[in-house]
Amino acid sequence: MSDGSAIRVAVSGAAGKMGQAVVAAVEGADDLVLTGQADPSLGTALADVLEQADVVVDFTRPDTALENARLIVESGTHAVIGTTGVDFHELDDLLSEPQSGNLFFAPNFAIGAVMLMELSKIAAKSMPECEIVELHHPAKLDAPSGTARRTQDLIEAAGGNVHQPIHSIRLPGVIASQEVTFGEVGQTLSIRHETYSRESFMPGVLLAVRKVADLPKGLTVGLETLL
Repeated sequence: MSDGSAIRVAVSGAAGKMGQAVVAAVEGADDLVLTGQADPSLGTALADVLEQADVVVDFTRPDTALENARLIVESGTHAVIGTTGVDFHELDDLLSEPQSGNLFFAPNFAIGAVMLMELSKIAAKSMPECEIVELHHPAKLDAPSGTARRTQDLIEAAGGNVHQPIHSIRLPGVIASQEVTFGEVGQTLSIRHETYSRESFMPGVLLAVRKVADLPKGLTVGLETLL
C-alpha cells in the first residue's frame, strides 16, 4: 500500500457502466484516491495505470479479464475483479509467488445477493430440490451468470440438487435478478434478489478494495469471505 492513509485505486474498464460507477464510488470515498482509468475507448492501457496503484478494480470482458488479472498481480498490485465467465484458478501458480499481488474475485458484489446465497445454503439442507432462474441485461456476455454458478456450487456443497439447466434470461430493462425456488411435497420456497441500480454493488466493491491487501496470499472468491 501507499505510505499515506489513502489507498490508491485504478479502474480497468473505466468507460463501461460498471467502471463508471466504480470511478464515482472511489472518488466519493475519503480513504481512497483514484489514480488511473484504463479503457480502450479512453486511449489508456492497463499497463499505464499500474505503477501508481495499490489496487486495480477490473470490470471488463471474459475474453480479457484473465490476462488483465495476470498483468495486475505480476506487477505486485492487488486485483479486485467482478468480471465473470473466467476461471481465475489458472493463475494459482503465479499467485503463490512472493512478489505477486493478491486477487479477489466476486461474481456479485451486492450484499443482498450474498444473503440470497447464504439463505439458499440453509434451505438446501432441508429442501434439497431446487431450480435457479437468473435475469440480466442483454449486454451480459456469459450465461449462466457467475452469480448463478456460484449459487449452484454453494447449494450442492450443502447437499442440495440444482435441477439443470440454470435458466438464463437476457432482456432490456433488467440489470440483474436471481431467484432460487425450492420444492418439497405440498410446498415451495422462493428466495429472490433484485438489483435496481449498479450503485448497489459499490459498497461491496469498496469493501474488497479496502481488505484485499490483508487477505491470505493467492485467490479469494466470494464477498461472503469479507463479511
